Amino acid sequence: MAVELIFDIAGGDFSNAGKASSQIKKALKQLNVNAKSIKRIVVAVYEAEVNVVAHAYRGKVSAVINENDIRMVVSDKGPGIADIKQAMQPGYTTATKEVREMGFGAGMGLSNIEKNTDELLIESTVGEGTTLTFRCFFNEG
Repeated sequence: MAVELIFDIAGGDFSNAGKASSQIKKALKQLNVNAKSIKRIVVAVYEAEVNVVAHAYRGKVSAVINENDIRMVVSDKGPGIADIKQAMQPGYTTATKEVREMGFGAGMGLSNIEKNTDELLIESTVGEGTTLTFRCFFNEG
């Protein structure tokens, strides 16, 4: 029993940032996934979603919910990440002044995703875009 959810994300559309994570949260609750796992998953997907909105032209979130885990792919068409290791450092940001003034772009997105997932792969090509593939296991309690 796998449930697949797919969402499109528009770059710069901060008013809709969080819609995919909200829908995924609703689906996980309906499937009786425990609250601790839901919280980790929602934090990770929200951060990835906001990164697409803040940095890319457009993107896509796809989630496959299985019995014991969720696998997510968040891909975008955008500037890409020149130095992934540097981008993983808490506080490092390439967000514009305007994005930061809206309360986004604090440089915690990728490190928060890493903290809240069990597996994370980041692939990026400068000038083309970035793909995050991550997986969260449903822990007990």
